[in-house]
Amino acid sequence: MKILIINGPNLNLLGKREPEIYGNTSFEDYFETLSSRFSDHQLMYFQSNHEGELIDKIHEQGFSVDGIVLNAGAYTHTSIALADAVAAVPAPVIEVHISNVHAREVFRRHSYLAATCKGSITGLGLKGYELAIRWLIP
Repeated sequence: MKILIINGPNLNLLGKREPEIYGNTSFEDYFETLSSRFSDHQLMYFQSNHEGELIDKIHEQGFSVDGIVLNAGAYTHTSIALADAVAAVPAPVIEVHISNVHAREVFRRHSYLAATCKGSITGLGLKGYELAIRWLIP
């Protein structure tokens, strides 16, 4: 299977940014762990701080991959355009958040993506990515 992991704004700073919330591991290091754990599958990774680039990547890959794991970061709570991009492609998308967004600021409790995704995983740290991949693999 081909699975694309997409991370949105500020997730390039994992391992450095607010480690009490997001931990001490960079996503690049964690991606190596995931790639090893799922070596029978093709995992791809993309990160951008720019909404349009995230939308372009979903358009570009959403018709050819078997699934997408999406942590849109703050765009989760603001981007109807990103939700529309998810709805436009046939690949199933699992929304992932490292922190428990429902236990944080009020504005983080609403997701424009949730209605267009197959499911959401929140608050389980980086483990949420692994769980999303496991769901996507039949």
